[in-house]
Amino acid sequence: MRRNPVIPFAIIAVLGIVAMIIVSAAGINQREAIQNEEENGGEQQEETASADPEQLYQNQCASCHGGDLSGGVGPNLQDVGSRYSAEEIQDIIVNGKGNMPAGLYTGEEATAVAEWLAEMQ
Repeated sequence: MRRNPVIPFAIIAVLGIVAMIIVSAAGINQREAIQNEEENGGEQQEETASADPEQLYQNQCASCHGGDLSGGVGPNLQDVGSRYSAEEIQDIIVNGKGNMPAGLYTGEEATAVAEWLAEMQ
């Protein structure tokens, strides 16, 4: 007797659909885990970062000004405290200057980074 040639294709189609459902469910679970981590871990990271102006500097500023404040794309900041006051540095951080974009940090974070940089003399 002859076998029906459609059955192998039907089995493959069913297995493909089942595989897609499993992969989709796994993706949804991963997305929810990432969102929960961002919601819970993000708050802790922000609190830690705002307490440490050097870490704030490393997060946003080091890519242009260098990890050791020696400059690069942006100017050298190793003696920035002798050129600008903390208030002037904060104004530059908030409003930008030259090629530096505005709003990298605002509020308490800008104040903390500005005071830390003002100590560099």
